[in-house]
Amino acid sequence: MKIVFLDHEVIDRGDISWEKVEALGELKVYKQNSSDEEAIERLAGADAVMIDEYPINRRIMEACPDLKFIGPATTGYNHIDLECAKEKGIAVCNVPAYSTEAVAQHAFALLLALTNQIGGFDGDLHNGKWNSSVGTAYTPRSIQLLDGKTIGIVGYGNIGRKTAQIAEAFGMKVNVYSQDPEKAIRSDVVSLHCPLTAENRGMVDQAFLDRMKDGAFLINTARGGLLDEEAVARALRTGKLAGLGADVLSSEPPEPDNPLLTAPGCILTPHIAFTPVEIRQRVIDICADNLRSFIEGGRMNRIV
Repeated sequence: MKIVFLDHEVIDRGDISWEKVEALGELKVYKQNSSDEEAIERLAGADAVMIDEYPINRRIMEACPDLKFIGPATTGYNHIDLECAKEKGIAVCNVPAYSTEAVAQHAFALLLALTNQIGGFDGDLHNGKWNSSVGTAYTPRSIQLLDGKTIGIVGYGNIGRKTAQIAEAFGMKVNVYSQDPEKAIRSDVVSLHCPLTAENRGMVDQAFLDRMKDGAFLINTARGGLLDEEAVARALRTGKLAGLGADVLSSEPPEPDNPLLTAPGCILTPHIAFTPVEIRQRVIDICADNLRSFIEGGRMNRIV
């Protein structure tokens, strides 16, 4: 069996093993593709293709008649023409719920960076401000205790539940949006964990922010499109929000004029919550398990 991974640049930084995939056939891996023509050339004679973000469209499937299996190394599969795959009898198997622990951990990393002013204190220390202070403690910034605070969880799937579990370990009271929207929105912290849909795009708009508690923190490790970024930047400037921690933006990489890039109290990371080495290894291993199941006549994680 000939197996091709078309775009492993995000998933593999030289720190994971391909052993489970290599056990199934001849494997070729590529960092990225410049065009469909290049992808088609690399897939010549391939039985199986694995991908991260590269779209597998009708043109590619029609140009690669040997293709029998498509394995996105992701939970989402909107970058694959499922109708064409079904028409041609090509199996599509995804990797569901692989990053639960990592994303929940990152949500709290962002929250703790905000409440404990980690970046600010670290910068002050390296700039010598502690050395010029009187006494052993340097306390020009206020930090907040999470114990006793409330957190509203918007999206109570695997990641939302794991985030709630961590919050409870910190002594926080959890308010679930699907159970009591108003209570969740009025929490000290609101953390987003829901998928982006046509219905909830821009849901955190001015009206949503007006309902939030003054001085609350907002965490977004879900999708950037959930935020009206102009409204959120305004809320940060006015102090309505004490801070925003976000791993996702509406456009990635962000446009230079994205208002969150210059908003105060805003900690941003470049869509990295899902990237611990253990998680990336898990993804590759599940892709291998999916392919093995297909070879043996099974339907593990099969979408089509």
